[in-house]
Amino acid sequence: MSALQNRPDEREDRDSRKIRILIGKPGLDGHDRGAKVVARALSDAGYEVVYTGLHQTPEMIAAAAVQEDVDAVGLSIMSGAHMTLFPAVLDALKERGAADILLFGGGIIPDEDVVALKQLGVAEIFKPGASTTDIVAWVEGFVRPRVEARR
Repeated sequence: MSALQNRPDEREDRDSRKIRILIGKPGLDGHDRGAKVVARALSDAGYEVVYTGLHQTPEMIAAAAVQEDVDAVGLSIMSGAHMTLFPAVLDALKERGAADILLFGGGIIPDEDVVALKQLGVAEIFKPGASTTDIVAWVEGFVRPRVEARR
C-alpha cells in the first residue's frame, strides 16, 4: 500500500485542490484594469489566482506558470500584439514541458484572429463585453473537467 493510500487526509487534500490560474499582462500594454477585475472574479469564485503584474515577457509568464503549478494561464492583451504574444507564451510553456497548461485570454481581438489563435492552441478568447460570470462558467465547464481528469 502506498503512503498516499495510508493517509487518506493527504489524498483528500490533493483531490480537493483548488484550480490554480495565473493571470498575466504580457508586453508593453499598461492597461491592467480588466486583468485585475478578472483575477478578482476568479478568486471570488473560489479559484487560486496568481497575478503577475504588468509588462511580463512570455518567458516570465511561462516560468511563473510552472513555478506556481497552475492549471491555466489567462492573458489580457489590449495592445494589438495578440498574434505574437499568445503563440510566444504557448511556445514558452512547451519549452518548459508545460504544454498541458491551458492558455486563454481576452482583449480587443478581431474575429479572424480568434479563429487563428484557437487553431494554434489557445483554449478560449473573451472579447470586450464578456462578463466575469461567462469566464467563471468557462473555467467550470472547460478547465475543471481537464484538471479532474488528471487527478
